[in-house]
Amino acid sequence: MRSDGPPPASTAPSGGRDLDEINESGGDIVCVSELMALPEGVQKVAKLLLAKEHPHSPIMLNEAARTAQQAADALGVGVGQIAKSIVFRRRSDDAAVLVVTSGDQRVDEKKLETLVCPDGKRLGRADAEFVKTKTGFSIGGVSPLAHATPVVLLIDQSLFRFDEIWAAAGHPNAVFQLAPSELEWMTGAPVVDVAVNPVEEHLSRQRAIILVAARARIMGATGEITSPCISVCRMNAATGLCEGCFRTRDEIAAWGNAGDDGKRAIWARIDQRMAAVQA
Repeated sequence: MRSDGPPPASTAPSGGRDLDEINESGGDIVCVSELMALPEGVQKVAKLLLAKEHPHSPIMLNEAARTAQQAADALGVGVGQIAKSIVFRRRSDDAAVLVVTSGDQRVDEKKLETLVCPDGKRLGRADAEFVKTKTGFSIGGVSPLAHATPVVLLIDQSLFRFDEIWAAAGHPNAVFQLAPSELEWMTGAPVVDVAVNPVEEHLSRQRAIILVAARARIMGATGEITSPCISVCRMNAATGLCEGCFRTRDEIAAWGNAGDDGKRAIWARIDQRMAAVQA
């Protein structure tokens, strides 16, 4: 549920250092000397927050928080309260598509493609160089705002379960506090549903297992080594496997030039992976 207003002011959690100072009028401002001492990416975020008159400036954690769980542990909050920024590469125009979602959710690429790929082309993998070039930030510290170039930005509705969330501030050690409604206001991004539905994901996985297993039975009956591909060519970011055939990128790339022994070895690994999923 969306917050009715901004969250109350907070102090820096243990392990961090608060960069806010109180000016003569009683408002929060960023100390100039502290601001200039920050990493460049954090400075950009802090300046934008200041321009937006946001009450919470970035804090620097003692340890890097490159994952949502690491950030949650450092801040003493639930992992769902971490607003993680996931970057995709739109193949049609090489645009960066950035989804801000809850730390306990995963992005459903099929849902996302429906929203941002009207030409029917798919999203591609965003490597570290692409993310840095488009956003100005390195992976692990990508902020939902203050980007180096315009990006296609969407906010997943799962964040609105919380009154208070925390987002990366341009560096793996830097975060800032805000409400989901403040994120929506400051970015102007649409709020959408692009999180993976666990029930749908389970059914899709079971369908894939049935189809791949059928190919394996045909191969066993005929002795002819067939491709495990079932035309569901989508890599799962969490597992590194194709959601259709349970192969890695390297295995898919190597399949065409692999000999019979190599293909049988890949099939053996596929069988092991499918068995592990069903266990």
